[in-house]
Amino acid sequence: MKTREIEKVVKGSRQIDGAGVHLVRVFGHRDVKDFDPFLLLDAFDSTNPDDYTKGFPWHPHRGIETITYLISGQIDHMDSLGNKGTIRAGGCQWMTAGSGILHQEMPIASDRMLGAQLWVNLAAKNKMAEPKYRDITADMVPVLKSENGEIRIISGTYEGTKGAMQPDYVQALYLDAMVYAGKTMTIQAKSNENLFVYVVEGSGTTGEKSSPIQSHSAVLFDKGDQLIFTAGGDGLRLLLVSGESLEEPISWGGPIVMNTRQELNLAFEELENGTFIKHEKF
Repeated sequence: MKTREIEKVVKGSRQIDGAGVHLVRVFGHRDVKDFDPFLLLDAFDSTNPDDYTKGFPWHPHRGIETITYLISGQIDHMDSLGNKGTIRAGGCQWMTAGSGILHQEMPIASDRMLGAQLWVNLAAKNKMAEPKYRDITADMVPVLKSENGEIRIISGTYEGTKGAMQPDYVQALYLDAMVYAGKTMTIQAKSNENLFVYVVEGSGTTGEKSSPIQSHSAVLFDKGDQLIFTAGGDGLRLLLVSGESLEEPISWGGPIVMNTRQELNLAFEELENGTFIKHEKF
């Protein structure tokens, strides 16, 4: 049984996106080879509504899936398929952009807006898949509890328990894990998958080397069968994401991620001439 150790730590940078949303781009373009099949992670944590209520008005996506998970707060959304709804605390919006979709996400003022949006790449054979949207509510997410902490299983299967959803494409495991103050938690992992954690709150150590980890950082691990986390005095909360690398070429332009420059150019041409959306409203 090999314990995974830290391979890379990224802190990201503060940015303003959408119509004026303050967030931290934890990883993105320059990290795609390391984090494959995961393209981008945006984290948000604010008690000031002015940081986020301008939201993300209508914008396109193609060639990816976007996963928006909220720990605290509320986000209204709608898309070109006719879906609309609200992501609430403990809930998740899992959107397969596939061949092309338009959507908007508008955060609502709350005591604290805390969560993350993850972009997952689609393989070349699935880039033009039919768009699909899944709404995961907090009551759909199974929780495994022990004396050392608790694990919420958003997607995939962990320790024989199926998560709130099973992805159609990249079979990503997505966990929200809390390690209680001073406690140690061991998390099993598939040795062939690329795995990272984003430390939401608290601090602690990881691995047999007891390497320190701190809040608001993403930690990429080497290959292995398990992870070990020990929480500090304030506990440790982290989002754990794992999946098999695609190892395919990437051509990325804003909200669209394809395999070649030709495919990318075509997508933007279609945006201009009104043929981007391949599936109409139901």
